Amino acid sequence: MFHSTACVRPLFSLLQNPVRLGFLLCVAVGLIIPAPAWGEQPAAVAEAPISAQPPAGKLPKVPPLPEGTPQELLAFIAGLKQENMRPSSREEMMVYMQDVATVSVQAADVILKQIKPDDKIYNDTAKLKLESLMMLGRLGNEKASAEMAIFAQTLVDSPSVELAAEARRLLLVSEAQQIFSSGTLDGGPALIQKTAAMLAADPNDVATAGLAMQLAGAFEQMPGGEQSAQAAYSAFGPIFAKSSNARIREMGESFAGVLRRLSLPGHPMEIKGTLLDGKPFNQKSLIGKVVLVDFWATWCGPCVAEIPNVLEQYEKYHAKGFEVVGVSLDEDRGALEKFVDEQKIPWPILFEKSEGEGWRHPLSTFYGIRGIPTVILIGRDGNVITLDARGEKLGKQLDSLFKDAG
Repeated sequence: MFHSTACVRPLFSLLQNPVRLGFLLCVAVGLIIPAPAWGEQPAAVAEAPISAQPPAGKLPKVPPLPEGTPQELLAFIAGLKQENMRPSSREEMMVYMQDVATVSVQAADVILKQIKPDDKIYNDTAKLKLESLMMLGRLGNEKASAEMAIFAQTLVDSPSVELAAEARRLLLVSEAQQIFSSGTLDGGPALIQKTAAMLAADPNDVATAGLAMQLAGAFEQMPGGEQSAQAAYSAFGPIFAKSSNARIREMGESFAGVLRRLSLPGHPMEIKGTLLDGKPFNQKSLIGKVVLVDFWATWCGPCVAEIPNVLEQYEKYHAKGFEVVGVSLDEDRGALEKFVDEQKIPWPILFEKSEGEGWRHPLSTFYGIRGIPTVILIGRDGNVITLDARGEKLGKQLDSLFKDAG
């Protein structure tokens, strides 16, 4: 069974039309633009609580395209959507996505031959073909990638504003694919500028806003992409702030926190809040120590999976001056207290008094936390060393920092 390696803050779902391949794009967004982890959509879809996730099961075989009217064919494609898909392997999901995308292109081609651009189902059908070709291209079908670009280019001047915008967005995604697969981010500034221009043309467009968020998040996760990420958040933020869509404005308001977090390396980090027992946290207690700040939640599978590693390092180095501060984004105090007690977690946990704070924990908002676990390592001098101290990276960092500690 495969799992994503981070839980992502939910803001809104961008792809909702059941005819489209949105459900597959959400599942495999890492195939479109690199993201924090395969299987997640930055700031769009949160991983379900562990107990709420359905068991893994074999995905159904995609049947061949049947004969039928355009409406019947669209209904057939919509019927391929599997709610709460939880395949047993990544490979199984890849095969399923490829098969669905292939039959979707076939359906779209059949329908487009029978209808005219002013037909009420033309836009949905054209979008279906665009997104299906995009999926096939990212799965390694270069012919499909080229066909998508050609088809999209024919639609950028469509009388349908919605369809033209969709075509321009997917051309931007195609450009992003090329940049991220090239191993260099030289094309990043131009891509950011084009995306900002499209945003500025319609600050209220949810899909373009989602693409911008995804793009900025992808830069943030790419090795050496910090400067590009800062440029993206700086460019998009003021445009988001002008939107009349409250949810887009909310996304934009978080950008200041993201930029604050990305600027932390080499600088002090402010840590304040209320401990789980209700007492105020005193940051002065951390002076002279190596500190790990862990944004996490009990419902986040990857967070829970990281705890044994942190416990191991804590037991190894705590007596030498290593401390951990957990920042819980849980909403249920009782569940958190039970988890901390059962797991015998020895370090302080910050949790706000108000039930339901969750992602809105003041420290999470202040630093624009978009996915958890976010694990930040601070040196003895009080300055941040790294924003990514997970897994083996934590052990190596601590080994280096305490190598002379005896």
